[in-house]
Amino acid sequence: MSIAECFDLINREDACIAGAVAAVKDDIVKAVELVVAAFKAGGRLLYIGAGTSGRLGVVDASECPPSFLTDPEMVQGIIAGGDRAMFRAVEGAEDSADVGADALKQRNVGPNDVVFGIATGGTTPFVHGAIRYAREVGAKTVFFACVPTEQCPDEADVSIRVVVGPEVITGSTRMKAGTATKLVLNTVTTVAMVQIGKVYENLMVDVNAYANRKLVDRGARIISQVTGESREASLELLHAAKGSVKTAIVMHDKNVDLATAEKLLEQHDGNVRLVMDSDHPAG
Repeated sequence: MSIAECFDLINREDACIAGAVAAVKDDIVKAVELVVAAFKAGGRLLYIGAGTSGRLGVVDASECPPSFLTDPEMVQGIIAGGDRAMFRAVEGAEDSADVGADALKQRNVGPNDVVFGIATGGTTPFVHGAIRYAREVGAKTVFFACVPTEQCPDEADVSIRVVVGPEVITGSTRMKAGTATKLVLNTVTTVAMVQIGKVYENLMVDVNAYANRKLVDRGARIISQVTGESREASLELLHAAKGSVKTAIVMHDKNVDLATAEKLLEQHDGNVRLVMDSDHPAG
């Protein structure tokens, strides 16, 4: 094939992925419900996988603190072979079910947690061992694969099977299966964060604007969009709120000082919408 023909083939196959994800909407919703319940109970979401599957779990977990101001412990990614496997394949690391279980033991997984196993081919012993152990200690479990259940069964509470079909390069699950994985993980954490008040309307309000210059600018723009204030006034609000976009919005909406705004957010589980809809007087 020519380069153009190769592109057309890959692009045509990629176009099938979103439909395959949509076909298992109900299972993805069930998984999100488990994650939301865990977060509200003070629990964690732990992704576990090998190779590309493990890397994508680590990527999604690492993006939650800067996007939603979460504790790094709240969403974790575990990859077979440890940290070095993120950058170079560690062959054979995925072959032990006991090692998968041990990875969860080291993190004291318990009943408030959700363990989300990712094994696009469906067979990874490291992941199945982790799921089995998680169930033994009372954690909720989710299993993700890109093959039908009858081909590779699992023991999880929720089984998500995004059947994308054969890869363009046979067995290269970093392609369609990898893309499907990224779509599902993005959806799970994003919707869960929305449900626990980390987002206002479609705005990423739970962000530490003092992390870098880009986020200072973004924080000011978000405040301006919500409040209708000028950029200069929004920056002043942001600085008065010590870099917290959420707090700045509440300070403006309720016409209160920093301490009162923080207390209102605490009383309403950090949910800006609930604070704004509350009976607390403005001023």
